Amino acid sequence: MVVQDVHPALPGTTVHLFDGPFVTITGSRISVPEGSKRLLAFVALRQGRVERRHAAGMLWPTCDDQRAAGNLRSALWRLRGAGIDIVASDKWALELRSGVQVDVIQSLEWASRLIRNLALPTDLTLETGRIDGLDLLPGWYDDWAVIERERVRQRMLHALEALSTALVVVGRYAEAVEVAMTAVNAEPLRESAQRILLEAHAAEGNWVEVRRSHDRYRELARRELGVDPSQSYTAFAYGQQLGHPLRVPGQRPPTSAPYYSRG
Repeated sequence: MVVQDVHPALPGTTVHLFDGPFVTITGSRISVPEGSKRLLAFVALRQGRVERRHAAGMLWPTCDDQRAAGNLRSALWRLRGAGIDIVASDKWALELRSGVQVDVIQSLEWASRLIRNLALPTDLTLETGRIDGLDLLPGWYDDWAVIERERVRQRMLHALEALSTALVVVGRYAEAVEVAMTAVNAEPLRESAQRILLEAHAAEGNWVEVRRSHDRYRELARRELGVDPSQSYTAFAYGQQLGHPLRVPGQRPPTSAPYYSRG
């Protein structure tokens, strides 16, 4: 069952949650009333029908049911009063009107294509909005917002790692390094991101950068976590691939380097 939507949104209507919330309609920006921001964000992130009682309970958890329902009605009224009539509602539920785009959902779709190895040629770029996905709705500490922020952040980090790998495959090494560094800067202790950075440097033949990055991460992990990087990470950094010998710190390198096939 879906909410009956007899008034589809105007073409070009987008809900912006990165650096928002705000709404654009055919390029014109409309500010969302303060008392309606959480309602709009909550509904936009659900991608479908939301029970009114559930929404009211999540958005006003300290209120009783009657007060929470009243707050929800007020938030809807303020939203429509600001010229943002993009939430369809009936007695039981809410959802965005058909045709409304959400920037977060667009970024998550981009991320999914990369992660599933279904990226289009136009996906192999890192736009500013996609970096914004690493910090969705900053300063919002509602339980649902914290969970959504971490969910989106994890998806975007995986997408950045996949994007760097895809850029290496097509020989765009400089961009691959930049994307990997974006992931590392977002989460310096994330070993998978650090490994992707090593692979991007190695693909370009910059083994000095590989080892420098490895040593920097090793010191960070020891200082912050009291552990060393994994053995596979260190093995890669010290020459297990791309025709370089395996060398672990403290060992003498062999006199000649064995060949390791990429296949």
